Amino acid sequence: MRQVGAAFGLTFSAYDDLYRFSIERPADFWRELWTFCGIRGEMGGRVVEDLDKMPGARFFPDARLNFAENVLRRRDSTPALIFNGEGRRRTVSHADLYADVGRFAAALRRIGIRPGDRVAGYMPNMPETIVAALGAASVGAVWSSCSPDFGVQGVLDRFGQIEPRILVATDGYFYGGKRYDLLPRLAEIARALPSIEQTVVVPYATSDEASATTPQCVSWGDWIGAGKPAECAFEQLPFNHPLYILYSSGTTGVPKCLVHGAGGTLIQHLKEHQLHCDIQRDDRVFYFTTCGWMMWNWLVTVLASEATVLLYDGSPLHPDGNVLFDFADETGMTLFGTSAKFIDAVNKAGLSPIDTHRLETVRTMTSTGSPLAPESFSFVYDHIKRDVHLASISGGTDIVSCFVGGVPIAPVWKGEIQARALGMKVEVFDESGRSLGPGEKGELVCTMPFPSMPIGFWNDPDGRKYHAAYFDRFPGVWRHGDYVALTEHGGVIIYGRSDAVLNPGGVRIGTAEIYRQVEQIDDVVESLVIGQRWDGDERIVLFVRLREGLTLTPELEDRIRRRIRESTTPRHVPARILQVTEIPRTKSGKIVELAVRDVVHGREIENREALANPDALDQYRNRAELQS
Repeated sequence: MRQVGAAFGLTFSAYDDLYRFSIERPADFWRELWTFCGIRGEMGGRVVEDLDKMPGARFFPDARLNFAENVLRRRDSTPALIFNGEGRRRTVSHADLYADVGRFAAALRRIGIRPGDRVAGYMPNMPETIVAALGAASVGAVWSSCSPDFGVQGVLDRFGQIEPRILVATDGYFYGGKRYDLLPRLAEIARALPSIEQTVVVPYATSDEASATTPQCVSWGDWIGAGKPAECAFEQLPFNHPLYILYSSGTTGVPKCLVHGAGGTLIQHLKEHQLHCDIQRDDRVFYFTTCGWMMWNWLVTVLASEATVLLYDGSPLHPDGNVLFDFADETGMTLFGTSAKFIDAVNKAGLSPIDTHRLETVRTMTSTGSPLAPESFSFVYDHIKRDVHLASISGGTDIVSCFVGGVPIAPVWKGEIQARALGMKVEVFDESGRSLGPGEKGELVCTMPFPSMPIGFWNDPDGRKYHAAYFDRFPGVWRHGDYVALTEHGGVIIYGRSDAVLNPGGVRIGTAEIYRQVEQIDDVVESLVIGQRWDGDERIVLFVRLREGLTLTPELEDRIRRRIRESTTPRHVPARILQVTEIPRTKSGKIVELAVRDVVHGREIENREALANPDALDQYRNRAELQS
């Protein structure tokens, strides 16, 4: 705020002043942000071209840079990465990370990998994954990754579309105290992808040799030529040169491949890290994520702020739910990134980390993945830490960043995301495209271009699929698919996905409105709600997973209905409540209301491989209780 004020003769007294500047003078804002964050590269003269076109605007069209060069700016002996793989610990210094990336990039160049070629990772959240991604970025190759819990078909559905030349994989992984062998799956994947010229296997979980069954296989050590020094060479590339390919969840068909540019990803993440999350040099930043979720990509960029990245791979609840809080104390964690699901699970487990852990270094706690209920805000401040910046954030794979997020210099209001992110002209539209005021529920839209919009979808040369995904409903406006409302404090409340909104009697109800009430009932571990077509209308059906050993009784049903009716409206009350033992989720932990809705209506699920627990859907099919 001081820098922008000095540059333009303005005075900013609050976050809202800077936010208004960022959307009213976007070229000035993004130029000043480039300077403030110290982005390495040639900025060029133009900041944005065709700002009135969405899609079609181009940010920094004359710029040249390299993502990896910006991320690897620190090269001393302090920790760059601290890794914990369910007790398997390792620390990598900034100097060693730089050297390893140089060796990996040199190996890519040796076999002719060029800018635009794809390098894929089937990897846990471990140091070698970051080395490989940054090695690819340094030569201008495009990185794409899946977590090792994906089955063979799930990997082929993704990598089969983008045809990688190099596959980097581990021999196995650990989760929940168990070891999982990946070599049989890896051999099957490598044989099914004819584009792969080399499979690089990282030894981690087994002692078996992969080369016997995996085509064109080489060990990690042989590949990077361990011990041989290599200076990094960074290809200077256009601002929008492809950096990452990420994937939609794929629960309604083959996953969409979203291509993200290097410059847009970099500047957007730097903005979120340094301004919205207060990440500074020497901070220690953690996010619980797998390599199949965009928060992993977000975490990698933390290195560009000269902070230390904390990597955890494994179950966050094994053996007793304390492991991540232990990790925070052991490492001096400053930012604790997690999900609303994890916070609720800690609450349901009866844990109170404020009484068992110091957490003295934790300044910021971020939550994403699903809406954070007001009661979870209270739980964090009462049972985790009282003097912490709790930032509920939301965006998506679609933009590899956030539309709304935290503000370190503003109040936290229970149940609200604090603000619309800088440079993101977020509004709420009704179905006719009218902009709504505070308290009115509607579609989250963004009415002005921003740098981290996807370059496009893979294999979508005319942009038709990309346009249909975001711009068909409101031409020239990004429609994100969240059902939200602005608040009187300048914040945002998310009520669920707009395509999962319930519509009994023509009244729109966000699913999060029901989850908030149901999951305050102690007997309920978690729930899922859908709308079922019934008698010419729609009725609400609620599925509940109860604590172990409990059965859904008429008394408990009455208690659930009474809680919903008294805390919301009679229209929110479900017509049917059914017990299940498992809630189906995507690999990144999000519940799949649409898949359950399809199953209840007798429709086949096109891509069960996209789910972490596809067999759970069988509990929802042909339920007698839903036939009357």
